Amino acid sequence: MNLSFFDQFMSPSLLGIPLILISTLFPMLLYPSPGNRWIPNRLSTLQLWLFHTTTKQLLMPLNKKGHKWALILTSLMTFLLTINLLGLLPYTFTPTTQLSMNMALAFPLWLATLLTGLRNQPSASLGHLLPEGTPTLLIPALILIETTSLLIRPLALGVRLTANLTAGHLLIQLISTASTALLPIMPSISLLTTLILFSLTILEVAVAMIQAYVFVLLLSLYLQENI
Repeated sequence: MNLSFFDQFMSPSLLGIPLILISTLFPMLLYPSPGNRWIPNRLSTLQLWLFHTTTKQLLMPLNKKGHKWALILTSLMTFLLTINLLGLLPYTFTPTTQLSMNMALAFPLWLATLLTGLRNQPSASLGHLLPEGTPTLLIPALILIETTSLLIRPLALGVRLTANLTAGHLLIQLISTASTALLPIMPSISLLTTLILFSLTILEVAVAMIQAYVFVLLLSLYLQENI
């Protein structure tokens, strides 16, 4: 029973062939492709409005130099949001519950922001490691602490996204299992548990959206520090 709770986080495979790549790329096919007309239909209009609003919110902390990253940040936001929401459907697999995938997204982008700062303004980027006015005796300790906090940023990004989504999926499965087990014994308690399950599902939809936004927002803040 305990093992079955974690089976949902196992990467799907068919005849020994991993299907995580298909489960990662398939959600992108759900978005309508742009046509020749400016406004083909209402769905495309809603899609363009959502992209415009998302891009505007993500670029608010950035100056004009950071607007070059608009396509990357908006695409990453759309990618994470789609996968997180589709993962709440029954009998689906959520790739963002895998720490390896989240780290594969977080580490290269974090490294790109760091290298951008070291190339464009090396003095200012290295200056973040030692606050101004630090006593001489505390300089080695503060440099070590700031370097450690800088290096664990991609790990924090990946772990935050993985932990929040994994905890939500486990709670949904635990409560749904309890509701099914209590149905023949105590129907009233089972009904109450089902109502809690519906409330938790709505909460998980909000968590899926918020975690995708927080992931990309923190990357934009890291970018702002280096430009």
